[in-house]
Amino acid sequence: MTDLVRQAVVFEPGDPPREGRMAFLDPDGDATVTVVEEHDGELRVLEARATRVPVADAVAVLARARSDAGADPAARFWGAVALVALQLVARGRILPGVSAGDFDSWRAGPFDAGDVQRIRELADAMPAAARSVPLEDRAVQSSTSRPTAAESLQGDGHDAGAATSSDAESRQRHGRGATEVRLRDAESLVRAFLDAVADAMPRSPGAVRATGTSAFAAVKPVKVPRLRAWADEVSAGLDSGVRLSLRLEADSLEQAEFRAVVQLHSLADPSLVVDAADLWAGTDPGFGPRARIDATLAIRRAARAWARLERLLDSAVPDELTLSGEDVEDLLAGAAERLGAAGVEVHWPRELVRGLSARAVVGERDSAPSDLPSFLGGHHLTSFDWQLALGGERLTAAEMDRLAEAHRPVVRLRDQWVLIEPDLARKARQRDLKPLSGLDALGAALTGTVEVDGEQVPIEPSAWLRELRDRLSEPEEITVPAGLDARLRDYQLQGLRWLARMTSLGLGACLADDMGLGKTITLIALHLHRGGGPTLVVCPASLLGNWEREISRFAPGVPVRRFHGNSRTLADEGFVLTTYGTMRMDAARLAEHPWGLLVADEAQHVKNPSSGTAKALREIPAAARVALTGTPVENNLAELWAILDWTTPGLLGSLGRFRSRWAKPVESGDTVAAERLARLVGPFLLRRRKSDPGIAPELPPKTETDRPVALSTEQAGLYEAVVRESMRQIESAQGMARRGLIVKLLTGLKQICNHPAHYLHEAAPRLTGRSGKLELLDELVDTIVAEDGAVLVFTQYVAMARLLDRHLTDRGVATQFLHGGTSVPKREEMVRRFQKGAAPVFLLSLKAAGTGLNLTRADHVIHYDRWWNPAVEDQATDRAYRIGQDKPVQVHRLIAEGTIEDRIAEMLAAKRSLADAVLAGGDAAFTELTDAELAALVELRSTTTG
Repeated sequence: MTDLVRQAVVFEPGDPPREGRMAFLDPDGDATVTVVEEHDGELRVLEARATRVPVADAVAVLARARSDAGADPAARFWGAVALVALQLVARGRILPGVSAGDFDSWRAGPFDAGDVQRIRELADAMPAAARSVPLEDRAVQSSTSRPTAAESLQGDGHDAGAATSSDAESRQRHGRGATEVRLRDAESLVRAFLDAVADAMPRSPGAVRATGTSAFAAVKPVKVPRLRAWADEVSAGLDSGVRLSLRLEADSLEQAEFRAVVQLHSLADPSLVVDAADLWAGTDPGFGPRARIDATLAIRRAARAWARLERLLDSAVPDELTLSGEDVEDLLAGAAERLGAAGVEVHWPRELVRGLSARAVVGERDSAPSDLPSFLGGHHLTSFDWQLALGGERLTAAEMDRLAEAHRPVVRLRDQWVLIEPDLARKARQRDLKPLSGLDALGAALTGTVEVDGEQVPIEPSAWLRELRDRLSEPEEITVPAGLDARLRDYQLQGLRWLARMTSLGLGACLADDMGLGKTITLIALHLHRGGGPTLVVCPASLLGNWEREISRFAPGVPVRRFHGNSRTLADEGFVLTTYGTMRMDAARLAEHPWGLLVADEAQHVKNPSSGTAKALREIPAAARVALTGTPVENNLAELWAILDWTTPGLLGSLGRFRSRWAKPVESGDTVAAERLARLVGPFLLRRRKSDPGIAPELPPKTETDRPVALSTEQAGLYEAVVRESMRQIESAQGMARRGLIVKLLTGLKQICNHPAHYLHEAAPRLTGRSGKLELLDELVDTIVAEDGAVLVFTQYVAMARLLDRHLTDRGVATQFLHGGTSVPKREEMVRRFQKGAAPVFLLSLKAAGTGLNLTRADHVIHYDRWWNPAVEDQATDRAYRIGQDKPVQVHRLIAEGTIEDRIAEMLAAKRSLADAVLAGGDAAFTELTDAELAALVELRSTTTG
């Protein structure tokens, strides 16, 4: 449809309005329309080829055509009208109606003065080609020569259509005065288009389910002649040209006595305003004969927003209303806002000032804490108060007392009368709020907001709190510790200074650098800088050897011992290394030891806060806590909460509060909430990537390639059979049973894409000639081995890795295979052998080997199947692409064409660019799809099989 906007386009109204269509004058179209064209000063009627598109389908494309330099002027025009239509729908400016054919319909409206002016401006700007279809109620005779649409619209460059007119219907002479051609009035055509969009947008299956009826909810037209009288009443005054406003006059400010005077505004002439009293008296020049009726209907509509106005309808002349103090308070408390939303402005007396505002202040009644670690650890509370201001200048305590004691909605302050909104009066009376903990006060200073009664309000931190906030962004001025036998890169030294600052304040931190950027050496330097107390490092079993080697290499002389296996001894200095499994079993003993620093390496292992491992880690006290991870968020923001709530307990509140305050708004696209969350966690999380400027300039380039492969005939048959049978079962299942069937389906399809033998669990299968992926793997491996290269092959399935191991071995290719059952000593030996060149192919289980391994001999990485999480795949790739790699790295992702892998690859490409967004949670993310959505996802689309 994008190419269609290069053509002229006209709107063809329908009955009901949602049946309207856009006719794109397309030479390749499958329909024919009659159009009028101007040629050499004469009008010609001709048949043109066209492509008709329902308004609901065309509106989004037309809206984008506004900024398309190549779009036809008529398409750009209708794009501008479409934008106005969408804005009206978004503002709720739609009313129910009954069409000329007795069908249920929605209309755009009611319009305010600005809407009416905009509609008229659009009508005046309508290009001739945008309404070049003649009305059908008059016979239109053709000229002797009727050129084709392509000839007439593109051949001579003349504008298609006729000039606009302000008459109800445009009339032009056809040819040499033979037949009158009548075109639709431009403004009525614009209004018809607005109605068509308004009628199409609210309709959906969800609306039908919610209302329990098809009328005004379903797309299919419904005959509702019985509702015509009701619809006429509802939409009465839609085009009446009358708008209502209220002018408040004060009889006595001292007694807070007000009158609401009814004013009427002409939509035809916005400068024309008259009091209702004058309208009823007959001194209303410029208002039509229906003005009183329209004014009464306008008051009735306004009364829906504020019921107090119903009293006007009981008067012979609805001219004014005496207001009590409670009425004025009601207006200030929200009724005026509701009236404004309904198009009724409330004008307050000029002598009243509405400049009162409130702001929450934190820490103003406190002095700066002398012991920051104790303060931030929750041992002290910070004052939290409402502070009111008039015109931006703070009120004194006495002035706030005067507000608090006021019993009327106005008060005399600083020689002027001031309106008091009930909410502000309440804040003046209850200005002492619940004190905040030190960490909550710091969080409020960082984000600029705090939650009060479930609402986010802006805060003003005290001077000392602002100074503390600023200190977090000022790294500790330290040099490289003398005991470190290494030269830190600039970014590593920056990380050390940041960690030193955070831990000196008693705050935890998460160092979230990309894999291979040297988090281990930075942590060793931090231990040396802090000097006192032993450091406990908890890490996966596969990393024990790496930590021991790195400490011995970069901090020679510093004691290091393993608390693992049968040797479980502790020390009062140096490093103690343990695994997550050992820590979980021996948490009580570890908790009794006085740790100066507690480190959780590959901290994503405790991303589930309810797991036994995460709970055990929380039981171990330490003077400071540091999390190390290359993927602080793998699946969702709750994982970020789990890590930071361990490093700095209380920073993000409870998990439930975090989800409601942060996760849900961020996931729904709330950019303001995302920015506030970034400000809150920014000081506590340091994230650097290899691709950041100046971080790792010595790293060679990395090339990532999606490699599509066709399914074999056997794979395609299996795939379609599994989809067909599984969808039949899923459609008749519910709840957990349905979710289980979906996960089973997704797993089966991925296995079929890998190899039929993988899905069929064949004991001694024939492997060659049955899988497109396996054939491509052979080609890649042959090329890599011939070039004396080395490759890591990742798969999430151990069974598939065994098949690949057997297949490659049978072909004479030397391999190694590492999986979750491989012991720690054997893992370390495999790494050494691969790095020394013992085997060119290293097969790895993604879950068991995606972290903690340094395999820089590999210059190729193959993802045989997709984990459906780009963070996990990137982490696995970083086994080869890390500091120490001196060759360009090529990453190959194998994707079965036309399958679910194709669709997921598109999703992953979008997710990969959203560094801080919430990522989908694997198979579970698809279990909530509808049957139709799931069928579209797993459908085998046309591709070549062989």
